[in-house]
Amino acid sequence: MIIRFATPTEVANWNNHIIANPDGGNVFASYEFAMQKESGGYKARFIMADSLAITVLEKKFPGLGKLWYLPKGPGVTDAKDLLKVLEALKSFAKIHRVFAIRVESELSRNEQATLNRHSLHKARSIIPNPSTITLDIHKKLDKVLLGLPQKGRHAIRRAEREGVKVELVESNSKNCITMFNLLADTARGQFGIRSYSYYKSFWQRFSEAGLGQMFFAYYNDEVIAGAYAMIFGKKSTYKDGASVRKKVVYGASHYLQWQVIKWAKSKGSNLHDFCGSPPSDEINNPDHKHYGIGLFKTSFNKTVTDYIGCYDFVINSTKYTIWIKLAEKVAQRVHYYKYHDSYF
Repeated sequence: MIIRFATPTEVANWNNHIIANPDGGNVFASYEFAMQKESGGYKARFIMADSLAITVLEKKFPGLGKLWYLPKGPGVTDAKDLLKVLEALKSFAKIHRVFAIRVESELSRNEQATLNRHSLHKARSIIPNPSTITLDIHKKLDKVLLGLPQKGRHAIRRAEREGVKVELVESNSKNCITMFNLLADTARGQFGIRSYSYYKSFWQRFSEAGLGQMFFAYYNDEVIAGAYAMIFGKKSTYKDGASVRKKVVYGASHYLQWQVIKWAKSKGSNLHDFCGSPPSDEINNPDHKHYGIGLFKTSFNKTVTDYIGCYDFVINSTKYTIWIKLAEKVAQRVHYYKYHDSYF
């Protein structure tokens, strides 16, 4: 397997190369995502392993060298091919002073045993869908709707009857502020979020590239919920969602999500990813911190998909040990002190 950096021509056409990967590509391995992460301290690298396109986000740490993180990559479909790619990358990574490669391929969690046997180290997940819920939307919309669990169908129809309206809106400054305020209110006490500038940059970047769309749900001319979704190849992703805390009408968020699905299908999506849920063995646990999120998303599909999450492939064991025991914590604290944002 020949490993090399992509040519400028290949980088200019990067998304098509990612979509051509065996897994069909992932928006979090897109060129736009790499550029977004560069604004947060990563260095984007674009690598070809024969015909396999690999997006790499590089972090440097003084005295240790570099960590390579492959968001939702490499885009393979089984553990055997993942291990083959990593072995091929090893020598190339050494030349570039890399001490570990963090992978995040969307392989089934059942593949974890294979990775553990080959001495890969489980790492904390970065993109928040190591477990998620997806919906097959390749059929006609009426059949997709009829295939939803009864709770989801009922909520969608009730919100429509009660007058909820959904609009596709521009990701301009006014709408980004509205969306962020909804998100911050929803997140309070539930989960952490990044800064407004990060979200604004993200939403506008993907919208300008034709890969993202913001949605608002209205009731009596008031915004009561918002969503941001992305399309990439034959897949769509529900990136961000939020609503007012006081539920003014039943099913508004379900109806909003249904309009997102209709938009995604119109853009060519066959598979819609709700982007995160409790794992399958915790989905019915009311004490799980994301139980409410899972409750909403399982009203569209009750089946949870569990991926392997993140694993570290070690290049230099001494440096990696220092990284895990001390350096990573120091790097995260320094980064947060300087930027008040997540290191990864």
